Amino acid sequence: QVQLQESGPGLVKPSQTLSLTCTVSGGSITTSYYTWTWIRQPPGKGLEWMGVIAFDGSTYHSPSLKSRTSISRDTSKNQFSLQLSSVTPEDTAVYYCAREVGALDAWGQGTLVTVSS
Repeated sequence: QVQLQESGPGLVKPSQTLSLTCTVSGGSITTSYYTWTWIRQPPGKGLEWMGVIAFDGSTYHSPSLKSRTSISRDTSKNQFSLQLSSVTPEDTAVYYCAREVGALDAWGQGTLVTVSS
C-alpha cells in the first residue's frame, strides 16, 4: 500500500520560497502511468490543484501558479518536491501531495504552511 508524507517548514516569510517534499513509500514514483500531485487548501476555502510530475518526469502546472511553481523529483530517494516562489500570506494553506492514476487514490496527511513575517 502506497503511503505519502509531506515535509517542510511550517512557517515561511513573505517574498521567500516555500519548499516542500513528498516522500513516497510502498510504490515507485517512476511506475507507469502514475502522476504525483500537489494540492493545497487555504483556510476556509476549497482544494486547489497546483501541479503534477508524471512517472516519466514531465511536469504540468496550474496556469494561475505556473510562473511561481516548480515541481521536481529525486528518484533515488523516491521523493518529489514543490517550490513556490514569492509567497504572500494568501499562500497560507494546508499542502497535500497525492498520487493520481485516473483519480486521486492516495494522499499524504497534509502539512500546514503559514506565510507570515
